[in-house]
Amino acid sequence: MDAQYGTHPPSIAARFARQASLAPERTAVRGEDAELTYGELDRRSDHLARHLQDRGVRPGDVVALDADRRAATVVALLGILKAGAAYLALERRYPAERRRVVLADSGASVVLTRDDLDTVPEGPAPDPVTSGPDDVAYVAYTSGSTGTPKGVRVPHRAVLRLVVDADFLTIGPDDVVLQYAPVAFDASTLEIWGPLLNGARLDIAPDRDLAVGELTKHIGHFGITVLWLTAGLFQQVVEYGLDDLGGVRVLLAGGDVLSPPHVNQALAALPGLTLVNGYGPTENTTFTCCHTITGPVDGAVPIGRPIRGTGVHILDADLRPVPDGERGELYATGDGLALDYLGHPEQTARVFLPDPFDERPGARMYRTGDLVSRRADGVLEYHGRADRQVKIRGFRIEPGEIEAALAARDDIAEAAVVAQPQPGGGKRLVAFVTGRGGARPATLALRRELGEVLPSYTVPSQIRVVDALPLTDNGKVDRAALATDTSPARPELNAEYRAPAPGIEAAVAGLWSDHLGIEGIGADDDFFELGGHSLVGVRITADLEREYGVQISPVTFYLAPTPAGLAEAVAQAGGDR
Repeated sequence: MDAQYGTHPPSIAARFARQASLAPERTAVRGEDAELTYGELDRRSDHLARHLQDRGVRPGDVVALDADRRAATVVALLGILKAGAAYLALERRYPAERRRVVLADSGASVVLTRDDLDTVPEGPAPDPVTSGPDDVAYVAYTSGSTGTPKGVRVPHRAVLRLVVDADFLTIGPDDVVLQYAPVAFDASTLEIWGPLLNGARLDIAPDRDLAVGELTKHIGHFGITVLWLTAGLFQQVVEYGLDDLGGVRVLLAGGDVLSPPHVNQALAALPGLTLVNGYGPTENTTFTCCHTITGPVDGAVPIGRPIRGTGVHILDADLRPVPDGERGELYATGDGLALDYLGHPEQTARVFLPDPFDERPGARMYRTGDLVSRRADGVLEYHGRADRQVKIRGFRIEPGEIEAALAARDDIAEAAVVAQPQPGGGKRLVAFVTGRGGARPATLALRRELGEVLPSYTVPSQIRVVDALPLTDNGKVDRAALATDTSPARPELNAEYRAPAPGIEAAVAGLWSDHLGIEGIGADDDFFELGGHSLVGVRITADLEREYGVQISPVTFYLAPTPAGLAEAVAQAGGDR
């Protein structure tokens, strides 16, 4: 109970102020750039709030910022909220065109750069602003099926419902919570505000891709007790080794289907661990349901029950409840719901619907597009998507957005994008295109140009030019057939083929073939042109460490992204040719 605010403070900033007043000398955040106590974070965010107000920011505005993983970013987030505005985190890896579209759509009044955050002047206290639970805390952009990303407006009450008095996770002053997710990814909502609104310490991982070994060593060295990992990264951490995770009290994983063998391996290696499968869309603020895994699993891992402050309906196509055990579409209700898609009332109306089972005026439910069933004990099981949306490495992707970008080209007649199984687990995007007027599009140029307008995680790993797209009996594109139409052929690349030299070079090329599912990889072939990404790079570096006893940073894939370059890095690190 809080005497000033009633049951709970009504906003993120107010809840943080309460924690800062209780223990101003306690460490609040540690990053590579700074370590700040609650009192210091409170004061520095006050300075930024004053600075924003002096620049004309008013309650209800949107303030965008370059969101590196560092303590200064946390100061900025809190300062924006203290000014009564909502923050929009810009992922630094977004291409310039994507950033331009997002900024224009958001109507952001101010954009804070890294230099802005490093040069905030000290000043008087900001003008007092009282944000309410229904005011917007942040705007998060998700993939759009029409080709335009959608800004999800998340209110303060949704964040507070996630991290204050949560029933799936208790965070206290002795906890250390890792932030490893990008700030633009909604998992960071839990990672950042979970500790700061409960008096715990936020530890920020270095702002770069970490090898699995680097990540686990960071977890052990800085005493992380609460950890969130995407399903794919969880699998890699388990495969690499769990020796450094002995201090982790709660490990939350999700964003995609969890692998039962890896779940069982983690539980066996860490008997004191609480392992939680977290499920939920951005539109319902990070988690809708959670399932605490109490013992070995021999089938699919359930997504559990709705968390406190959330309700669910499982409905058929006519919005009628389905019986227990039968599949239906999941609709979420309660305090976690976003307000809308910013500036897109028609798209909002399609998925944020009046709740026919709640008599309260204005009660709404969100159509998730996920198929689930309810067991007799009330636990929900996940059965995939009801629409075409896919999850790749924890990111929610609309293939239609990629298809729209491809179809906008003059040399492409048709485009279809599907998810295919990836060697070693997970999925990858593959695009099939047909040329217009006999043209045969250059696939290498296509991937490069897509990377200029779409986030990197939405650029297909492979683009295949075909004479025609297969059709079903009713004349629609047969996406099921495309999803199984795999090809190990080496794609079009900038480099001419050169056979790898015997030894490490050939071994690296072989590893790439195993992980990418591509045959005949040459010594000078570019990892990213082949469809490689950071998670595959992490797997490969882990294999190299096991084979040669050397630790290769994933950054090496950016500096020397060929088998020849990586072989040289292994040799320089002491690996035996």
